[in-house]
Formats: sequence, C-alpha cells, structure tokens
Amino acid sequence: MEKLIQGLHRFQANYVSTHRDLFEQLARGQSPRVLFITCSDSRVDPALITQAQIGELFVIRNAGNIIPPFRSANGGEGATLEYAIHALGVQQIIVCGHSQCGAMKGLLKMETLREEMPLVHDWLQHAESTRRLVKESYSHCRKEDLIDIAVMENVLSQLDNLNTYPVVRTKLHQGQLALHGWIYQIESGQVLAYDAQQHQFVLPHSHISAPEPIFSIHHSCSISDQPVASSHSPLSSATGTVLPGFPHLPPQQAERIYRGSTS
Repeated sequence: MEKLIQGLHRFQANYVSTHRDLFEQLARGQSPRVLFITCSDSRVDPALITQAQIGELFVIRNAGNIIPPFRSANGGEGATLEYAIHALGVQQIIVCGHSQCGAMKGLLKMETLREEMPLVHDWLQHAESTRRLVKESYSHCRKEDLIDIAVMENVLSQLDNLNTYPVVRTKLHQGQLALHGWIYQIESGQVLAYDAQQHQFVLPHSHISAPEPIFSIHHSCSISDQPVASSHSPLSSATGTVLPGFPHLPPQQAERIYRGSTS
C-alpha cells in the first residue's frame, strides 16, 4: 500500500498538475470510441499497450476476457457493453486475449478447477464453446500448443458471443460498429490481430476484415475439416431454432457458442 500511496502523490503532483485542461474536459463527460475487452491479468494494461490517453478507452476486464452470450448471465458485462454502444457511441470493439492466460489454462482442466476454485469454474463455463472446440478439433495437437490455441480460439468465440447482442447486431448492420480480435504476447510485448482473409493472427493494420473463426489459427496444427453452413440462409440449431448471427458456422459449433453454458 505504501508504494501505491506514493504513486498517488506522484500522479497528483506530476501529471494532474500539468494536465489541468484535460481533467476539466473529462469532468464534463466521456466520449471514448473504443471498447476494450480483455483479461483481468495484472500483466495486461490496455492503456499501456495502446498508449491511449485517459478517456480514450472504455474497458471491460474479467478472467479470460469473456462476454457471455446474450441473456445467459446476469453479470455486468452485457450491461457495460450495452452502455458503451448505446450511451457512449463506441464504434470499435476489441477483444484482446493474451499469452500464458491462467483462465485458459484452467479452462483445459475444468475438473480440477471445480474442486479448487468453484466460482472460477462456474465463470469459465461461459467459455464452454472454446473448451469443446479445442478438445474436439485440436485433440491431435501437442499439449504445449493447446493453451495458445485456446487463447486464440477464445478470442474468436467471444467475438461470436458479441454478435448475439441486439445492440451489436444493429450497429454492425448499420455499418456503425467494427469488431476486432487481438492477442497480446506478454513475452515480447507484441500484439497480433485476427485477419479473416489470411485466417491468421497477424501484425495489426487499419483495414482488418471481420473474423471467420472456423479456420485454422495455429501454425503447428490445422483444425479438423468441418462443413460450413450457407451464408444465404438463417442457421438452425439442433432443435430447429434459428440462431441469429451465425450463418458462417456449422450448426453444432453455432449451438455451443449461442447457448454457452446454458445448453
């Protein structure tokens, strides 16, 4: 605590005192244009990574950078997402996973996690689509690669979860919102962004196309072949219910993503 309090004094003396105009402007309201969704991991700092100034990022942080599908949870993620888009008018959403993610390590060992940290276990059930996708499609991969694969696939799964929110679907349809998937590599400080045209995480640039998460994303391991649903007709679940926002996914994968832990 002593170190933190000393930091508060330095902040007030060295930063606030030299940015009076900025703080007076921020006191009148906020107008971020980016919602940054990332992990609670202490090694991941959105403002530091992007070098953003105070007031430029609206942030959601939790274990595993998870956004539960619409109405599948009563947590604050959905409310914060809705507020960011409807009230603040954010135009870009970034889901940022990171290397060596403890949540993804736990996701691959759910039975152990149930006994040791039951609340974490219950939260990670919202990433069940990621767990099953890795288990069923990457079982032939080396164990040391599975965490990296889970990190990447989880980012793409959360982008699909975002599509289940009406406010997101509306703004995407109107061309007023863009979604991006990032991976922060702690060991190098490098950030990679998903590019659907290359079906890989690559160095980010300003024109990254919408993600298509059924494609292979790991250099050492190809995903198993899966049939792709037609993009010209609504996708039905195994029960015959039309699932919004998943025309590019095979029905079983769409079912897992849309239903999440409630299936």
